[in-house]
Parts: sequence; structure tokens; C-alpha cells
Amino acid sequence: MALGVQEREEFLAGRHVASLAVERGDGRAPLTVPLWYWYEPGGEVRVITGADSVKARFISAAGRFSLLVQQTAPTYLYVSVDGPVVATTPTTVGDMVTVASRYLDAEGVDDYVSGSGVTERDSGGLLTLAMRPEHWLSADLGWG
Repeated sequence: MALGVQEREEFLAGRHVASLAVERGDGRAPLTVPLWYWYEPGGEVRVITGADSVKARFISAAGRFSLLVQQTAPTYLYVSVDGPVVATTPTTVGDMVTVASRYLDAEGVDDYVSGSGVTERDSGGLLTLAMRPEHWLSADLGWG
């Protein structure tokens, strides 16, 4: 059964490793990669990627991407969103702390940020992309 608006937004805002998919533009299947992200209900999905990465190149060309998050234990749930990239900015220390804090303890956050190369003056070659969700697919598949 499809999730309601509030349910799907709350699920997307939860802590999940996402699968990002983006058109390659060469007739092959989309590039699909796991990554960390952050989202607040009603807002934009934000991800961090290397400025020179294949993923960044494909997203720049396509102008959009999709993101899937799922719960793989009963009850099985998923939310998939896609939409345009509405902002591309150099990654800040604040971005790194925000995303790492979703997935790591305090010590892990410090290690992750210090190892990223991002400083107050340098993005470490990373970009933060903001995607505005336009299309949503979601379901609670039950089975538990």
C-alpha cells in the first residue's frame, strides 16, 4: 500500500543508506550507487559527491537524479524520489557534519570530517547537490 505524504516524508528523513540513480546518457542502464544523504520533510534532498566523479558528471548532464531508500526487515518499506538539481555548491564543514551526524557517533563524525579534506576555506574537491523531489513512489509492502 502506498504511504501517505507525511509517512513517506518522515521515512525519507530517517537514517538510511540511499541508492542514487542517474541517467548515463549513453544508452546503458542508469548509474546506481549507494550514498549518505540528508532530508527534512518539505525540503530538498542533499547529497555530497566528488566534483570530478563520474556521478557528478552524469548528474550535471542530466540535471536530475533519483534516490531510493528502503527498510529491508519486516515490515518492508521503500520511498523513491526524483527531481531536478536546484543547487550545486562547494561542500562546507557544516555539510560534512550534517551528513556524518546522521550515520556516525561524535568521534566518528570528527574523524570523518577531518579525513574529508573539507575545511573552512576549502571544499576538498567535494560538491553538495540539492534535489527538489518532484515525483514520489512509496509503499509499505507488509510481510511482517
